[in-house]
Amino acid sequence: MNAIELSVFASRMTAICDEMGAVLKGAAFSPNIKDRLDFSCALFDTAGQLAAQAAHIPVHLGSMAYAMGQIVAGVEWCEGDMLVVNDPYLGGTHLPDVTVIAPVWSAGELVGFAANRAHHANIGASSPGSMPISRTLEEEGVVIAPTFIVREGKPVESVMCALCGEDQSSNAGIQARGDFAAQISASRLGAKRLAEQVEALGVQAYNQALAQLNDYAERLARSALRQIPDGRYRYMDYMDDDGLGQTDIPIAVALTVSDGQVEADFEGTSAQVSGNINCPLSVAAAAVFYVLRCLMPAQTPACAGSFRPVRLRAAEGSLVNARRPAAVAAGNVETSTRMVDTVLGALAQALPDVIPAASSGSMNNIAMGAPAQHGRERWDYYETNGGGMGAGKSGGGLSAVQTHMTNTLNTPIESLEKHYPLRVTRYQRRRGSGGAGQNPGGDGLVREYQFLAPATVTLLTERRTRAPWGLSGGDCGAVGENRHNGQLLPAKVPLKVNAGDTLTLATAGGGGWGVSTGDTV
Repeated sequence: MNAIELSVFASRMTAICDEMGAVLKGAAFSPNIKDRLDFSCALFDTAGQLAAQAAHIPVHLGSMAYAMGQIVAGVEWCEGDMLVVNDPYLGGTHLPDVTVIAPVWSAGELVGFAANRAHHANIGASSPGSMPISRTLEEEGVVIAPTFIVREGKPVESVMCALCGEDQSSNAGIQARGDFAAQISASRLGAKRLAEQVEALGVQAYNQALAQLNDYAERLARSALRQIPDGRYRYMDYMDDDGLGQTDIPIAVALTVSDGQVEADFEGTSAQVSGNINCPLSVAAAAVFYVLRCLMPAQTPACAGSFRPVRLRAAEGSLVNARRPAAVAAGNVETSTRMVDTVLGALAQALPDVIPAASSGSMNNIAMGAPAQHGRERWDYYETNGGGMGAGKSGGGLSAVQTHMTNTLNTPIESLEKHYPLRVTRYQRRRGSGGAGQNPGGDGLVREYQFLAPATVTLLTERRTRAPWGLSGGDCGAVGENRHNGQLLPAKVPLKVNAGDTLTLATAGGGGWGVSTGDTV
């Protein structure tokens, strides 16, 4: 292919992923998928190497790119099959993120895979929202080993029933079934579109185009990474706590840069902990891939070639490469975010005018719900909340936005209040929480919930004791706060609430950049 043909090919591959996302969003039932857009779609080659992705959730996409090969290898695929899996130790993230994978066939030949990953608020944990303060993976819900959810074009009803709960006629059961049907539809659409692409080109020409695309991505990636001065750059940051008493938990990284190749070594990082902030290596890979991808040109194809210059080292049994059955519910959302801060901190030594200060450093997770009682059906809800973005040399940070490893929207208040016994009494920018500087950090936000019925709540948050750092003389952002009826809560906590109670999340601001002149507003 010439350059124009290759560009068209890349755009068509990305468009397939975008269309998959549109189908998933439009067909899903739950606010997590249809409103918050907590899902990701991608295409892979026959070996499970990334071929294309949409601009969805970095922690989903990076982990799938790193580990899809081990998921699809060894499966006896037939046309019309689809596999469902959520096991974090088989390339997943945490149990609520469920992946549906469809093989793609052309003229009877396997040519690739279409996959999507989406967040389910109820995956069988004892606590509503399936994001508990847990010690083991089994406490976090149902672990789905690679299982056929569709076999030769027909849904496997026994699997669907097992995934959607005992009461299939309840609102929760209907919502779960609708979400899985949406995921199946998205993967089916992706497989159809990719098969059409392959058939238009021919299998051999398609494989050649994909190889060219990977080589081109690698050249762009190496060129961008050569802008980092060769050397070894170290940084250490800390998690606030693990929710079970361990505090100030270190994450260390050493980046070795040599002629456009980068190795990220997490030696010095804490051993895995009792709480659920551990994560599988696929999540660590997603964090590293994300940061380095941000240094590459916008036109760099999102395929396996762009990650060829990147190497990863992390001791087995460490916080960022945990051993089964370590709990991982918050590792996907919180530890991944701190790994980004750590890698950015190391890169800031090499590229001080390019790298921004730390952002809010937490997805500010809140899971809630209640079992069926007093005539009300069971309900489960989960959402993340934004914060302040770190400032850089080129300008101040954005306020009240999701940053880095998440790319979700907020749930609109109208949707939240329609579906659940909740009222949002305050939702505003947390003014003054961004760090001061020549360019100030972005402000966090304040979101206050009033409960209209008793519920169980779990908070999994960070940057409540250690503030997001500034750069080049800029100040740190303000730490976040969690309050129940005005009383300060820990960063990670389960609690019972009554009707009329309020829960307030005030999220951290971003760090400032440069010494403040006193003239910033």
